Amino acid sequence: MHRSLHKPVNRKSQRSNHRRSASTQCYALLSWLKPKNSTRNDLNESPAYRKQDTRVLGELQVSPMGLGTWSWGNQFIWGYEESMDPELQRLFNLAVSRGVNIFDTADSYGTGRLNGRSEELLGRFINEYPGSDRVRDNINIATKFAAYPWRILPGNVVAACKGSLERLGTDQLSLGQLHWSAANYAPLQELALWNGLADCYELGLIKAAGVSNYGPKELRRIHKKLEGRGVPLASAQIQFSLLSWGQEQQEVQEVCSELGVGLIAYSPLALGVLSGKYSETNLPKGPRGLLFKQLLPEIQPLLQVLSAVARSRRKSMSQVAINWCMCKGAIPIPGAKDLHQVEDNLGSMGWRLTSSEEKALDAAASSVSKQGRMVQNVFQTK
Repeated sequence: MHRSLHKPVNRKSQRSNHRRSASTQCYALLSWLKPKNSTRNDLNESPAYRKQDTRVLGELQVSPMGLGTWSWGNQFIWGYEESMDPELQRLFNLAVSRGVNIFDTADSYGTGRLNGRSEELLGRFINEYPGSDRVRDNINIATKFAAYPWRILPGNVVAACKGSLERLGTDQLSLGQLHWSAANYAPLQELALWNGLADCYELGLIKAAGVSNYGPKELRRIHKKLEGRGVPLASAQIQFSLLSWGQEQQEVQEVCSELGVGLIAYSPLALGVLSGKYSETNLPKGPRGLLFKQLLPEIQPLLQVLSAVARSRRKSMSQVAINWCMCKGAIPIPGAKDLHQVEDNLGSMGWRLTSSEEKALDAAASSVSKQGRMVQNVFQTK
């Protein structure tokens, strides 16, 4: 929750020794100075989903779909420019007003000098949200701490968390996640990362702990380690979509179900190729265009099934692809760069694919060749 005027609870001493940064104090001052919104409501604040669709991540109550902010500050893949910020703020306001209350970011999001830009924008947008304080205070910030090679001590993770808190302008994160596992290149670093995440929880800097890009084996290992310190593992975030639904993803699903860990699906639209708006003669610029040129010839049967279901349900292909993730028990966090995209994504909630529609999509996804599947994240572990 974004509560810049409230101190987090230190789970060891029942009081926080965390000093608020200058940035946090500035946000707090602005919160006192701006008009109170508890009775004013400039936006139509009505959830796009049913109350029973609310999901649980540890002790967090979250919307069935969140919003990913990887593109905010990323010039290389997403073509970000600072002139886009007003539109990003508008789409953020719309998403919040329609009940989206979990926003995923990371300390590494942003290109070059813009590193950390995503967190900074998210913090500002939350503080300046023009709707009711009740809705604003229900926003959950989920950020991720990169497993950089120089983060070799638990204190390095705590410092990273405090850096994120400063950029976000808050005293406590709803969900703090390790961005990836170091098992593939520095297995001895793992214990320090895990202990650092547990320290963040015990210090009250994060309300819940999670991981990203962990395979089933590593997921069990960190769950056991955190459990030994009395820290519940709330979530596991993986690349998950109709083009990323292989054996490993399904094994992670099973482990999450067994251990009571929430599953978060990033790239539910496979970087946009499942939206149906691209073709071999209409490709996006940059690296995505090169990838889509390879994928599109291989996934036409899947796109045809996706299109047929969308027409039948009077939904967009994106809405069907995102809803499919929800049907699999995941909380998808699609990104958005403009109002149209977030409006379309919101239409993914409030309904559910039928069993026959889901099975048809399952079959189409399973029949996609290896060349048509999404490239596995290089940091994904076993």
